[in-house]
Amino acid sequence: MSNTITYTVSGMSCGHCEKAISEELSALAGVTEVAADAQAGTVTVSSTAPLDEEQVRAAVDEAGYELVGRSA
Repeated sequence: MSNTITYTVSGMSCGHCEKAISEELSALAGVTEVAADAQAGTVTVSSTAPLDEEQVRAAVDEAGYELVGRSA
């Protein structure tokens, strides 16, 4: 079963930003797919099990951006 959550991320502005965030999030255990959208300011993460939001926050921070929270 797949868990898919969309997060709001601030600071993304281009394809390079999307790639940086995608690489960091893809490295998390269980992540199967990452779709970052700089224009919308979101990143959608699919995983085999629920992710710890603090791990997601740390990965986004490592990429140089800020996790605002889950998108509505």
